[in-house]
Amino acid sequence: MPNLNFVLPHWVYWGTLIVFPLVAIFLVKRQLERGAPRGPSLFIAYLFWLCSGFLGLHRFYLRSLWGFAFIPVFLLILYVNGNIRDYREDVSRTHAAYESASSQAARAKIPAGVEATPERTQRLQTAQAKEAQAKRDAENASIDLGRAEQHSLWLALLMAAMLVADAILLPGLVRRAAAREAGESPPVPIEADTATTAPVGTSEDPTLHLHTRITDKLEWLNVRAGEFVAYWAVISVFVYYYEVIARYVFNSPTNWVHESMFLMYGMQYMLCGAYAYREDQHVRVDVIYTQFSPRGKAIADIITSFFFFIFIGVMFWTSWRFAADAIANDEHSFTEWGIQYWPVKLMMPIGAALLFIQGISKLIKDVVFLTRGSN
Repeated sequence: MPNLNFVLPHWVYWGTLIVFPLVAIFLVKRQLERGAPRGPSLFIAYLFWLCSGFLGLHRFYLRSLWGFAFIPVFLLILYVNGNIRDYREDVSRTHAAYESASSQAARAKIPAGVEATPERTQRLQTAQAKEAQAKRDAENASIDLGRAEQHSLWLALLMAAMLVADAILLPGLVRRAAAREAGESPPVPIEADTATTAPVGTSEDPTLHLHTRITDKLEWLNVRAGEFVAYWAVISVFVYYYEVIARYVFNSPTNWVHESMFLMYGMQYMLCGAYAYREDQHVRVDVIYTQFSPRGKAIADIITSFFFFIFIGVMFWTSWRFAADAIANDEHSFTEWGIQYWPVKLMMPIGAALLFIQGISKLIKDVVFLTRGSN
């Protein structure tokens, strides 16, 4: 299988983090307007083809047994690539042994003007024999590696041809599958059990479902930011999928995948913190607060908000200086990918600002909750 030398360009990384959530939000909104999908979807079929076509899952999605044709080809690719890794180790080992044997043979040569004693002659012959054997071993290892790489190439071409053929056939396959399912009797709907239990330490906020005109406007930005970055988790599925395939199918592991994803999740953590605070999903490790009445919880939240705003103020000031230094120095990572660090660090003061806005909204809700005389 040929190696993959792809390295994600910086502009693609940052552009995807912006464009992908916008497209996902649009598609989800459109699907909600249309209602639940019926029958197989051409989009989903192509998504299966793109992400797992090598296993024939797009065929299984359409209930076609031809999906089993992809599995043995894929297993052969894995087997051959495993042999290639072993052969590469053999090539490295035998070439190192050949170089060592060549050095020993060079040292064993009898210099001009020195008597060729039987011991020296024997040592030279032994070294030359080892050198010749090491050379043959290195050549055989290179031949084995080349043969395995040739087999992998042919298997890759076969898999590519099968995928290209199915890419052309998919629209017709989806139409036939939809027509077949339309003629079948509809399945009996199953009523889902919607009863849920909130995790211990969350959903304790007595103002969780309280709305005012001011707080709704303050929280609008946090809700949009939380929904936006939530779709980043979907990106990681595709990116780590690429890493697994590149590593185990193409023998081309990457470094940029891990770096790009932990930076992305760090930014997501900062930007969705305020949204999680709004939904009361930050776990409280507190056995006292949970025993309060709703009114007591609101009073406790008002009192402890003083410490909350101190923390947010310090967080914003220190993180802003941290991000400003990165912007001024155009800071990049020290890996070969060299991604810019300043956008990542800039998310820290932005996240602190969003938390501050949510803290103001929470304080207003607590005051309103108390003034309304709720128990």
